[in-house]
Amino acid sequence: MHLHTPGTNLSLDRPVVMGILNVTPDSFADGGHFLDPGAAIARARTMIGEGAAIIDIGGESTRPGAVPVTAEDEMRRVVPVIEALAGTVEAVISVDTTKPEVMAAAIAAGADMINDVNALRAPGALDVVAAADVAVCLMHMQGEPRTMQQDPCYADVVAEVSAFLAERARHCVDAGISRSRIVVDPGFGFGKTLAHNLQMMRHLDRFSSLGLALLVGLSRKSMIGAVLDRPVRDRLAGSLALAVLAVARGARILRVHDVGPTVDALRMIAAVDAVEPSDAEG
Repeated sequence: MHLHTPGTNLSLDRPVVMGILNVTPDSFADGGHFLDPGAAIARARTMIGEGAAIIDIGGESTRPGAVPVTAEDEMRRVVPVIEALAGTVEAVISVDTTKPEVMAAAIAAGADMINDVNALRAPGALDVVAAADVAVCLMHMQGEPRTMQQDPCYADVVAEVSAFLAERARHCVDAGISRSRIVVDPGFGFGKTLAHNLQMMRHLDRFSSLGLALLVGLSRKSMIGAVLDRPVRDRLAGSLALAVLAVARGARILRVHDVGPTVDALRMIAAVDAVEPSDAEG
């Protein structure tokens, strides 16, 4: 499997890591750390050095209860970082946004991928991506960030999320976006209770049956805190456990804060998978 972007066909034969870069004051794990463009650019280069194949740059927090920002503020945050990285690093540059104006500005600045928690449902968003050659990640979210955790409800969370992602992918294909450009993300923590998240994790392989590259974002999320009773800064072990489980159940892209440890986990998986019977016998 490959993910087509303007600059490359990124191989997903083995899972890859997407490093999270929030250029925001209020994201739940790293808000305010990389609001300065210089700090953000340095952080991106560090994550690439640790093995990130994709850098996902976000200028608006989508944590539960997050306050929306204007397109102008979002562009002011992300565009300088994209411009500094595009064409100068060996990584796919993604922008995490729901706004068509920001998508267009990011693509013009050199972004290779759009990561949209709203799955291109905003008016004009689908047209912007269809007119470019960029990849796109379609995520499921019930409601919107300010209210999504107030009372999420499903009859069958896995079936409903899978059906939604299949429908959004069909809209993309109908608009001329090839399946090789499409990634799907079930949206852990986006309008889901702990029980919903655990159900999706248990049956993650059902999302792989869509035949599209599967991305999961589990890093440091509240489901880990709920199970382990750990604050955000102490959720690395839980994040790595879920990352390994996700790969075993079909995930091809892991969206994470802790790039180096996650890359190490993937290298161990690859080493085990590479062993031939004769090697084990020796």
